[in-house]
Amino acid sequence: MGSQLAAPATRGYFQVEQTMTTRLPTSFAGSLPKPQWLAQPETLWSPWKLEGGALTEGKRDALRVSLHDQLQAGIDIVSDGEQTRQHFVTTFIEQLGGVDFSKRKVMKIRNRYDASVPVVVDAVTYKKPVFASDAAFLRSQTTKPIKWALPGPMTMVDTLYDAHYKSREKLAWEFAVILNQEAKALEAAGVDIIQFDEPAFNVFFDEVNDWGVATLERAVQGLRCETAVHICYGYGIKANTDWKKTLGAQWRQYEAVFPKLQQSAIDMVSLECQNSKVPMELIALLRGKKVMVGAIDVANHTVETPQEVAATLEKALAFVDADKLYPCTNCGMAPLPRQVAFGKLKALCQGAALIRQGL
Repeated sequence: MGSQLAAPATRGYFQVEQTMTTRLPTSFAGSLPKPQWLAQPETLWSPWKLEGGALTEGKRDALRVSLHDQLQAGIDIVSDGEQTRQHFVTTFIEQLGGVDFSKRKVMKIRNRYDASVPVVVDAVTYKKPVFASDAAFLRSQTTKPIKWALPGPMTMVDTLYDAHYKSREKLAWEFAVILNQEAKALEAAGVDIIQFDEPAFNVFFDEVNDWGVATLERAVQGLRCETAVHICYGYGIKANTDWKKTLGAQWRQYEAVFPKLQQSAIDMVSLECQNSKVPMELIALLRGKKVMVGAIDVANHTVETPQEVAATLEKALAFVDADKLYPCTNCGMAPLPRQVAFGKLKALCQGAALIRQGL
C-alpha cells in the first residue's frame, strides 16, 4: 500500500508505518494558538496583524514555531496547527467559487448559536489546491508523519447560507467532490493522515446516517493515505460549554453515528473523552477502527497531569485494542494561551508514555 504514490507521499506514508510500531502514537485534533505577532491570541476568527508578503512570511514562521513546540512536547504525528488559516471551515470555503463572502446571513450554527455566514449564490467550484503548498512546506521541515485537517462536507454545509442548491444533501455531495480533489493534492504533497472535522455529526443524527457518512466516503474516494473523521463537542468557547450543560448526565450522541462509521471506509475516528460525560463503552461501537481518544480537555486552562491522561487512556483500552489507540486532544486549542496548549501537549505525550510502559 502506498507504493504508487509520488515520492514525498511515499516517504510520509512510510514514516506513519514506522510510527505505528510504537504503540499509542500521539497527535492533536487540529489547531494550536497563533503567536501574538501574527493574530490576536485566544480568539477564533482573529484578524491577521500582518499583510502582503509579511503575512505570507509570518504564516510560515508561525508554522515553524508550531512544529517546534510539537516536537519539543514529544508529539508523534505532527500537523500545521492551522497556523496559516483563520478558521477551520471558512478559510477553505473562501477559496471556492460560488460562495459570496460579501453577502452575509445570520443563521444558527450546529443548532447552537447564531453566526454571520457567507452565502452560496451559484454552483460551488474548486479553483485550485488551497493547502497543498503549506503541506509541502511542512513536509520539507520534518520527517515525522503529518496529519492535516479539512472541514467535512456536512460541517461545511452547516457553516453557510445556501441560496442556490436549497438542499443540504445536494450541497454536501458537491463539497465532497471538491474535498476529494483537495485531499488528493494534500496526499501528493506528502500528508500521511487526512482528517475531516465533522462537529455537525454530533447534532444532525438522521442526516449523518442518511447521507453524512456517505458524502464523507466520497471525500476520501481513491485516497491511499490514511483517513480520519474528528467528531467532538466543539472548542472551549461559551456557546459550546453552555450547550454541554444541557446534555444531561450522559452524552450519548456518538451512539447514533458510530455504528454507521464503523461500517464506513474511514480508517480512524477522533472523539472527546477527557472531562466529558461520554460513556467510554461507546468506543466499542467502533470495533476494528483506529480511535483517536481525546485525553486532553480544551475547555479549560488547567494542564492535565500525565497520570490523569494515562487514566483516561487506560479506561479506553477496555474498548479499543492498544495497537489502534491514538492519544489525542478533545478538540483544537486555538482559543487557549500558548503556554497552556504546550503544557497540555506535553502532558498528553507523558501520559501516553506511562501507558506504553505498562504495555
